Amino acid sequence: MTLQRMDNVGIVVEDLDAAVAFFTELGMRLEGRARIEGTFADQAVGLDGVRSEIAMMRTPDGHGKLELARYDTPAALGTGPHHPPPNTLGMHRVMFAVDDLDDTLARLRPHGAELLGEVARYKDLYRLCYLRGPSGIILALAERIGS
Repeated sequence: MTLQRMDNVGIVVEDLDAAVAFFTELGMRLEGRARIEGTFADQAVGLDGVRSEIAMMRTPDGHGKLELARYDTPAALGTGPHHPPPNTLGMHRVMFAVDDLDDTLARLRPHGAELLGEVARYKDLYRLCYLRGPSGIILALAERIGS
């Protein structure tokens, strides 16, 4: 048996509508939303009384997906500081390639995006940055500038 593919990355958020708006502005497409609850949900995630809503977002190329989830019950838990630094153990960040970094940042700022540092240049290949999005999610954006 072999691995077929990575299907999606799941991220728990506080405000599902705000997260959908943020990732839509980034350029992802909402595939759909669904309520998730019942015995299968409890068994799959190992919690009792799961009631949640998910939104599946897809990248423009059709290959990458994010599953955004808001938990009604049991309530979502924080694992430490609300805005952990990028070197915190666990999921580090999600990186997206963009064609215009400055424009992307300008469009995301009204949705709460905050740079963690500044836009940096990696050799003559990329301009990139880390930013914090909804629910403290850390994203990296990279714009290819060289060949």
